[in-house]
This record gives sequence, structure tokens and C-alpha cells, in this order.
Amino acid sequence: MRLVLVGPPGAGKGTQAVNLASHFAIPHISTGDIFRSNLKAGTPLGIEAKSYMDRGELVPDEVTNKMVKDRLSHDDVKPGFLLDGFPRNVAQADVLRAILAEKGTPIEAALELLVDKNEIINRLSGRRTCKNCQRAFHIQYERPSKDGVCDGCGGDLYQRDDDKEEVIARRLEVYGEQTAPIIDFYVRDGVLLSIPAIGAVDEVTKRAIDALSGFRSKN
Repeated sequence: MRLVLVGPPGAGKGTQAVNLASHFAIPHISTGDIFRSNLKAGTPLGIEAKSYMDRGELVPDEVTNKMVKDRLSHDDVKPGFLLDGFPRNVAQADVLRAILAEKGTPIEAALELLVDKNEIINRLSGRRTCKNCQRAFHIQYERPSKDGVCDGCGGDLYQRDDDKEEVIARRLEVYGEQTAPIIDFYVRDGVLLSIPAIGAVDEVTKRAIDALSGFRSKN
């Protein structure tokens, strides 16, 4: 299975990526992990990326694309892979298609997780993070035993700036402007598959597996 996961912030991509990668026995490849790996190893790409980050600038697509291309050259991706966080725009989607065309291994499916805007705001704005161990809780879905205190280490819980409603609204605007056009890109390629990402985590995972398995059998 060669899969791209698409969806707005708060759709549960990270959680579902882990579950789906485990089910299909393929590596879960996130851009965050790729960046951390290159930075830690001090690779030429990692050094180049760090030069931008140290200046407070965004790492350009060109560098990100090179990192992804390098990661997709590793032996563990031969049975397939799940990409999480890439592509983030149509230009990156074009690059990914070209990289995979060279290998004769095109994307089999782009799975879109559908979540209502109000639900996303509720999910993210209710999140509280431990200042000490970074464990996440939720004021509605996963409350700590004692308000404001981490169950794990006893650290103080706080609301991250990017979990505040006005910031979430802006993040959703950016997603609509930059990432949502990828949906049309994969529709044209005939590989888009959309599922509702509402309900218990296991329910969404089962829904995704059933949809992907059915999609594969038709193609």
C-alpha cells in the first residue's frame, strides 16, 4: 500500500497514520520525523534545513522535497509507505508524483479524513498539554484526574498558543488556501478516497481500512 493521508489540523491524521501503517505493515513517514532524523544525524540536508530554521525562516519546499525523495529511496519502503504531512501543497504533490513515476510506484490512494470545522475547533481548543512531559489531555474527552495537573508527572497543564480558537481558525484558513487544493489534484488522478473521521479512534481506523481494502480491490 502506497498511501497519502490528507485532512485539516485536528482531523486525527497522526493517530490514524500510526494505526494504518501498523495494519498494512508499512512505514509511517512524517515530515516531522524526516526533519528530526536529518537534523540529529547532521546530514547535508539537515544542515541546510537548520540554516533556515536558525534564521527563523520556513524551510523551502526544495529542501523538504529532497528529504522526502531521500527517505523514499530506503529499502523499507519497497512494500509501501504512508505519507503524513507531505505533500502540503500542489507543487509538492507534483514533485511526489514525479519521484514515484521514476520508480514506477505511483500513489495507490490518497485518504482524506473529513471533519466538520466546529468539531475541529472543539477538539483542538479543548486540548491541554503538560509543561513538563508534553502529555496531552482534553477538557472534554480525556480529562486529567485533577484539573490542571498531569496524571503522569504532576506537571502543570496549559493551552498551547496554536490550540487557541483564533489561531485554530487561521490554521484552517491556511489549510484551505494551501493544502485543500491537493484534494482536487488527487481527484484528477483518480486516487482520492474520503471517509468521515468522527467517532472513536478504533471506529475511524476500521472505516479507513475497510474503505482502503475495497478501493484496492476495485483498482
